[in-house]
Amino acid sequence: MTPEPAILGAITIPVVCALGVAVCHRRPNLREAVTLVAAPLLFLTVGTLLSPVLAGARPSLRLFEIIPGLPIAFEVEPLGTLFALVASSLWIASAVYSIGYMRANREAHQTRFYVCFALALSAAMGIAFASNLITLFLFYEALTLVTYPLVTHRGDDEARRGGRLYLGLLLGTSTVFLLPAVIVTWSIAGTLDFTPGGILAGKVSPGGAALLLALFMFGIGKAALMPVHRWLPAAMVAPTPVSALLHAVAVVKAGVFTVVKVIVYVFGITAFGAETFAWLPWVAGFTIVAGAIVSLRSDNLKRRLAYSTVSQLSYVVLAASLLAPLSIIGAAVHIAAHAFAKITLFFAVGAIYTASHKTEVSQLDGIGRRMPWTMGAFGIGALSMIGLPPTVGFLSKWYMVSGALEVSHWGALSVIGASTLLNAGNYVPIVYRGFFREAREGEPEHGEAPSTMVTALVATSALTILLLFFGDIPIALARALIGR
Repeated sequence: MTPEPAILGAITIPVVCALGVAVCHRRPNLREAVTLVAAPLLFLTVGTLLSPVLAGARPSLRLFEIIPGLPIAFEVEPLGTLFALVASSLWIASAVYSIGYMRANREAHQTRFYVCFALALSAAMGIAFASNLITLFLFYEALTLVTYPLVTHRGDDEARRGGRLYLGLLLGTSTVFLLPAVIVTWSIAGTLDFTPGGILAGKVSPGGAALLLALFMFGIGKAALMPVHRWLPAAMVAPTPVSALLHAVAVVKAGVFTVVKVIVYVFGITAFGAETFAWLPWVAGFTIVAGAIVSLRSDNLKRRLAYSTVSQLSYVVLAASLLAPLSIIGAAVHIAAHAFAKITLFFAVGAIYTASHKTEVSQLDGIGRRMPWTMGAFGIGALSMIGLPPTVGFLSKWYMVSGALEVSHWGALSVIGASTLLNAGNYVPIVYRGFFREAREGEPEHGEAPSTMVTALVATSALTILLLFFGDIPIALARALIGR
């Protein structure tokens, strides 16, 4: 397949999948088979773009102009390729997992779930391959809209409240901050095309750039910088496969991907001095530490993972804002590292709920002996969140620390060190409870969750380890991002 049809295919395959799912709504087996075919097909389609990008090519596709000079257009560059590979590969795991979860828990509106899930992947591909800010913005908004029915899936009062907060904060931040930032960039630079070295270089003062940077960073609400993070824990009312989509496959990854893309291709990592970005590492650092503390104090498993995500996302923002080549590599690699580890953790939490209906950390005594595969996978995901070998979380944190040392940013190093200890305090007690405490007397016997769920979580946990030893592709793409 040539690159241009592959770009179009990556965006349209999930749309065709959504249509197929809708048509087959009365035949569940066929409906789910459509997703199981489309997910690997999307991954293979994205995979055809990898070799050209690593060889230095930048395949592109231009559709039409909204107004003269503002086209809907796509270009495949290294960071977008990495995001697309992560999202498309995890769609495969999510599809397998969702079959077991949705059926075992007798969830309603399963057709709508699979349709919206597929449309979310289409929006994610549009974000990944957007060649300019207006194309990215439109797909970014589309992602918010198609995931809203997933957040409100259960249809009760709590789900509707969570959905209102989700929609209000994400649309509010993008309308009040992000869109004005895009318009100001257009008026200053005369273009919205992503350009190596940045499109604002030499066109705005350092102070003006700092203000514009603030509009972008708080306008990209999906990156969950505090104080615009509350949509993320509110969205945990959704079923666990939706939480996995939000935290690992598409939504928050679209946020931090956009942050890195704006810093590298709009501002440029050498165009402005450290004074323009001086405030951002501290905001990101506060989010990292505060999110980890709230997570540590939460007994509910999904709330704990949600605030852990708030914390982990800001590792990417922190690393990108240091503007050091090594830290930019760390930011890009952490997009992949966090995705595989966090989806493993959410898969494990969903499996625990399905098999035992436990939702709190304090209820997990002895569960590792009844669900060894699930809790073993959880332990691997936890190691990656802490940043320890043999997981890929160690790799991304290594580059972040190296980047902070490269620019002698001792505040960033302190944040990374403190948050590593907080992450250990967050996850190690869960694993300890599961394997080294006795189950409470009188608890009903149970085993593992359905095999499709266990297969998916074991696969993602294995990839969390394998990416450390076979991380050539994400590292090569990250190096190509900064021209190394």
